Amino acid sequence: MTKEELNQLGKTLWGIANQLRGAMNADDFRDYMLSFLFLRYLSDNYEAAAKKELGRDYPQLADDDRRAPLSVWYEQNADDVTDFEKQMRLKVHYVIEPQHLWSSVAEMARTHHGDLLDTLWKGFKYIEEKSFESTFQGLFSEINLHSEKLGKKPADRNAKLCIIIQRIAEGIAQFSTDIDILGDAYEYLIGEFAAGSGKKAGEFYTPQQISTILSRIVTLDSQEPATGPKPKLSKVLDFACGSGSLLLNVRKQLGPHGIGKIYGQEKNITTYNLARMNMLLHGVKDTEFEIHHGDSLLNDWDILNEMNPAKKLQFDAVVANPPFSYRWESTEALEEDFRFKNYGLAPKSAADFAFLLHGFHFLSDSGVMAIILPHGVLFRGGAEERIRTKLLKDGHIDTVIGLPANLFFSTGIPVCILVLKRCKKPDDVLFINASEYFEKSKRQNRLLPEHIDKIVATYQFRKEEAHYSRRVDMEEIAANDYNLNISRYISTAKPEDAIDLAAVHAQLTALEKQIKDATEKHNEFLKQLELPPLL
Repeated sequence: MTKEELNQLGKTLWGIANQLRGAMNADDFRDYMLSFLFLRYLSDNYEAAAKKELGRDYPQLADDDRRAPLSVWYEQNADDVTDFEKQMRLKVHYVIEPQHLWSSVAEMARTHHGDLLDTLWKGFKYIEEKSFESTFQGLFSEINLHSEKLGKKPADRNAKLCIIIQRIAEGIAQFSTDIDILGDAYEYLIGEFAAGSGKKAGEFYTPQQISTILSRIVTLDSQEPATGPKPKLSKVLDFACGSGSLLLNVRKQLGPHGIGKIYGQEKNITTYNLARMNMLLHGVKDTEFEIHHGDSLLNDWDILNEMNPAKKLQFDAVVANPPFSYRWESTEALEEDFRFKNYGLAPKSAADFAFLLHGFHFLSDSGVMAIILPHGVLFRGGAEERIRTKLLKDGHIDTVIGLPANLFFSTGIPVCILVLKRCKKPDDVLFINASEYFEKSKRQNRLLPEHIDKIVATYQFRKEEAHYSRRVDMEEIAANDYNLNISRYISTAKPEDAIDLAAVHAQLTALEKQIKDATEKHNEFLKQLELPPLL
C-alpha cells in the first residue's frame, strides 16, 4: 500500500470517528474505533489462514450470501471443529468462533438483525479468555458497551453500534484487503487521536520520526556501530511502552524474525491494552511478546526482580520515552533497591534518572540503551549531578543528542536522547546538536528523513562537524564539572561574514556622488521656478 493510500484510509477512518462519536470525547471513542479495527484484523488474518488450511473444503458462497464462509463450514462439519481449531492454534496461534468474526458482526450491523451488543460482549470475552494460548485478560476492559454515551436504552446503544460498525466496514472496503495495511491504519489512528489529546498524548505515543532514531541506534552494533545493524536481538525492553509503537519500530528495523522476544511495561490500563492489541495487529505472535501492566519505578514485574545473576533478564536493547520530570515517591526503602543503590535516588521532583537507572540495570554488556529525556538531566545539580557524574566516570554515557523543540504532542520543550552502554570503546562522549534541523509546521515541528539520516549517520560513524557534532574527551567534561549542556561543547554561533572595507568605501563614494548629482539637477529645476535651492 502506498503512503497516499494509507493516508487516505486513515483519513477515511478518522472522518468516520469524528462523525460518529457524538457525545463522546475523542479518547473514549478511540477505544471503540481501535478495538473494532483490531477485531477486523484478527478476523481477516484468521479467515485467510482458514481458507488456506481447508483448501477445497472452504465453502464457496454465492455473491448474495453474506454469511461468513467459516460459519457455513462449522455447521456442515461439527465433528471436525475441534481438530480444525487445534490446527489453527498451531498455524496462527489463536481461534475466533465464526459468529464473532468481523464479517459476521458487520453483517449483523448491516441488517440490524440480532443482539449486536450481546454478540460483541461474548466475542470480546472469548478473545480475552480462550482465543490465544496465553490469556489476554481485560484486553477490552476500556470498552463499555453499556455506556449511556452510546445511547440511553439498550436498543439505542445497539443501533448506534450497528451504525459505527457498518460505517467502518464500508470505509475499509474501499481499500485493499491486504491485512498488513490494518496495522498501519491502526498506527495512523493512534497518531491522530494523540494529536487530539494534547498533553495526554505523551502517555501513549512517541512520534514515529523520534521512534525511528532510537530504533536505528539500538539496532546498530554496540561496539562497532560503523559495521551496521546486528543480525538479531535476543530481547528488547521498553519499560514505559505506551501503545508499543517504539518497540514495533525496533522490530521493523530488523524484520519480523530479528527479535527473539519483545518486553514492554505500561502503567496506564487503557494504553496497556492498546499496546497488546498493537502487537497482535502487527503480526507479533502472543508467544513473541510480554506486555506487563505495572509501575516501572516500583519494579513490580516479577520477572525483573530475579536476584539470581544466572537467571537475571538482560536486554540487548532498551528504549524508552518515559514521562518527563515525573514526580515520584522516592522512599527510604528504595535507597537499597538494586537499581539505585550504586547511584543514589533521583529527586522526588523529577524521576528522569530513576527511569534511566531502571532501564540501564537490565542492559546487557553488549547492549545499547536510548532514552528520551528533558534537557534538565544534562545540567541540573544535586542528586541528578551525582548520578550523572558517576555514569560518566564509569564510562556509560556514549552520546548526547539535542533535538528540536515542539516535536511532541505533549510538550513544546526541546528534549534530548541519551545513548548508554555498559561497555563502550571510545573514551569520549559524542555530542550532536540537531536542534536547528527540522521542518516547521502548524501543529508540531517534524523531522524529515534527511534529518533522521544525518543524526543516525553522525552517531554510527562518530563524525564531527562544525556547529553540529563533536567528540569531547573526559578531561574536558570533568573540567566542566560533568555538566553535559550541549552548548558548552558545541558553539551554535556562526562567524560573521568578513567585511571588504575597500569595497564598502567605493560604494559610499559612489552613493555620495549620486546624491551630489541629483541635488544639482534638482536645484536647476528650482532655479527655473524661481525657488530657493536645496542646501
